[in-house]
Amino acid sequence: MSASSVIKKTLSILWKVMDGFFKLLQIVAVLLIVGVMISVISSSVSAPPIPDKAALVIRPVGSFVEQLAGDPFERALAELANNSQPETLVQDIIDGFKYAKDDSRIVAVVLDLSEMPTGGLSKLQHIGDAIDHFRSSGKPVIAIADNFLQANYYLAARADEIYMHPDGALLLYGFGAYGNYYKEAIDKLQIDWNVFRVGTYKAAVEPYTRTDMSSAEREALLSVLEQLWKKYKLDIEFARNMEPGTIDTVVNDAVNLLDSTKGDIGQLAFDFGFVDGLLTRQEIRNRLIEIVGEDDEGTGYPTTVLGNYLQHMRLLDGDAVGKKNIGVIIAAGEILNGSHPPGTIGGDSTAELLRRARNDESVEAVVIRVDSPGGSAFASELIRNEVDALKVAGKPVVVSMSSVAASGGYWISMAADQIYASPYTITGSIGIFGMFPTFQRALGNVGIYTDGVGTTPWAGQLRLDREMSEDMRALFQIYINNGYADFINGVSLNRDMTAEKADSIGQGRIWTGNDAIENGLVDALGEFDEALLAAATLAGLEADTFRYKYFDNELDPAQQLLLGLLHGASALGFDMSSFSTRNTLNSRLEEIFSKAVAPLIQFNDPNGMYSICFCDFE
Repeated sequence: MSASSVIKKTLSILWKVMDGFFKLLQIVAVLLIVGVMISVISSSVSAPPIPDKAALVIRPVGSFVEQLAGDPFERALAELANNSQPETLVQDIIDGFKYAKDDSRIVAVVLDLSEMPTGGLSKLQHIGDAIDHFRSSGKPVIAIADNFLQANYYLAARADEIYMHPDGALLLYGFGAYGNYYKEAIDKLQIDWNVFRVGTYKAAVEPYTRTDMSSAEREALLSVLEQLWKKYKLDIEFARNMEPGTIDTVVNDAVNLLDSTKGDIGQLAFDFGFVDGLLTRQEIRNRLIEIVGEDDEGTGYPTTVLGNYLQHMRLLDGDAVGKKNIGVIIAAGEILNGSHPPGTIGGDSTAELLRRARNDESVEAVVIRVDSPGGSAFASELIRNEVDALKVAGKPVVVSMSSVAASGGYWISMAADQIYASPYTITGSIGIFGMFPTFQRALGNVGIYTDGVGTTPWAGQLRLDREMSEDMRALFQIYINNGYADFINGVSLNRDMTAEKADSIGQGRIWTGNDAIENGLVDALGEFDEALLAAATLAGLEADTFRYKYFDNELDPAQQLLLGLLHGASALGFDMSSFSTRNTLNSRLEEIFSKAVAPLIQFNDPNGMYSICFCDFE
């Protein structure tokens, strides 16, 4: 046998061995994938069962939101790695109470509010109404927390019993609106901050032009805050069967009252009836055993947590989509131009959702749940155009306002056939502004100058390193005036009022839901459920003849497969948290800074025109 033949034969044998090895690897990989998928299926099927007698434990974490923020795929990955942003969907809480009301297995609800720091008042009222509805079944709600602040106490007050840790505290401090003002810093940095606005009360630009709050803004804010605080106190005192004025007594004389209890805030809360007992965690556990009974291990009480409970109940509820549907679109967050993930309202992406609802033959009407302070005027108009298109297509549109539907948030709402708001909703803020900073003086301080030539006076005007000319300032202000006129004309046309009336309630002033009813900006006070019923009525749909169809961003098949595999790996015991980014002090500081500058760096209106309300209240 020749040498070449030996080499060929050897190489052939090696090739066959390698080919067989790779095929074996492929088989192993396929078997692994199948095994993981079987694990996914089995783990979903074998989720913890609901005991025959149990307490539903609702433990909200983070802020209440109408829509979870972020790209769905990235959020799902973060949840697998235990690194997701702490948020709780309002609708999840509502559905939990609805299901539990008629579920014979659920004998009580434990509302654990220890990790709930914030929540818009209208959202809290919506959940509070769901608590009241559940309690009408005769089943108790027990609220517990180590400490209570205003937001979580509002929910706790709706419960049958409230328990706080003996070393805990209840803090009710009223509502306030405070912010930073940058004018002096801008002047020291020698930045020319060119501001253009329409609206006496359009205060979004004030931090850049003043060192304090204007008298007009102070007047408008105080009017709103006093209304909200009054309603908050009335709701608490009614829910807890207190004498009217109890909260004012405690808040206004807090120093003397706390001194009388030698600094024991918990005792003060108990003495005035804010809580029903000061119990340690073990004592709370014993109290819940009295209500629910002991679990099989004899160490606690039988429970089912909200996430597991909803998974079971929604599976039993079947497909929520029917032959005839009310389309539901959530518009939550700041309004930006372009396409953006949930938690932000993209002009293009939200318009696309509305277009999908318009083209869906099963959709008879649409409800838009708005929770937005506004943003890009151009993006707002794109969304409003799609609302008009829905109406032209014969599909009624109803807007349900959540905590905030102001400025651009009102812009996208005003064309609806009907608008519902909560008494706590912040709306209005009908105004327009633009800002354009230039840095030529600051650059000159370090020896950097700009020079050149142009064919017209407008060439090079919109450069950050050149001073804006007086003519350019005048042109920009005329443009902003025209934007405000468009807003006012839209309100006038869609809300059936004169332009003069629209201007009188505009000017950038914010209003509560109660105010908005009186001045014609909304049609009725009501929550999401009332808006859904109104849409059905406008579409001529009778009860029990329609379902609900949510339009939102969905995972593509490849993402669903990957998440399924990762879920399966997690079910097999693989620690996905090893891929998470741990929160450090630096990352926390970065988060705080990013939030502070986001209103500036995220604004992307192609025309530089904005309608936004910085109306965050404490």
